[in-house]
Amino acid sequence: MFPEKLTQGYRSFLEGRLPSEVQRYAALAQGQNPEILLIGCCDSRVSPEVIFDTGPGELFIVRNVANIVPPYEEGGEYHGTSAAIEFAVQALEVKHIVVLGHASCGGIKAYATGAAPLSNSNFIGKWVSLVAPAAERVADRDGPDYLTRLEYAMVAQSLDNLMTFPFVRDRVTGGRLALHGAHFGIARGELLLRDPNTGAFNPATDRDGRAPTPASGMRCL
Repeated sequence: MFPEKLTQGYRSFLEGRLPSEVQRYAALAQGQNPEILLIGCCDSRVSPEVIFDTGPGELFIVRNVANIVPPYEEGGEYHGTSAAIEFAVQALEVKHIVVLGHASCGGIKAYATGAAPLSNSNFIGKWVSLVAPAAERVADRDGPDYLTRLEYAMVAQSLDNLMTFPFVRDRVTGGRLALHGAHFGIARGELLLRDPNTGAFNPATDRDGRAPTPASGMRCL
């Protein structure tokens, strides 16, 4: 049987959101034109649409374990994340790509702890092996905040890997595309933005919701 929670949610959508946004959905039926590609983790606690208060058609979202962007490669046959990046950049011509990491990331922890495979195929283990270059950026692996710093480092690594895609690199260097890193703290709903010059992660706003003055946050390196 189809999950009742989803059925109830759909009824609420039919009775509430759809009637109030009927024109938006009619326009979206003709095509999409988002300006932002967001690459996030598939963790159920980190919903980009909720965090950024966006509606349908505003974000093109890719979610995978540990918000990993793999390095560009032409070999192999199945590249789900790379295919989505290609479509967003080449077809939709997005203007921004945001890599959103988060606190208490299970994929990052699985890599850091060498977690046992969940199946004979070990899909997760093979996927999070891509965290290895990020781990090399992090010193003091015995520190209490190691996992947090590794989460930050994976955001930075994914941004670096984006630049290995020729069509991404060309648009960035040409000023037509901007890359951004961010990290979401689940417990307090805190959003940190990565400073591209220093690598530090700083609060997106102060307690009053205003953009903060520049400050030195925690670095991933």
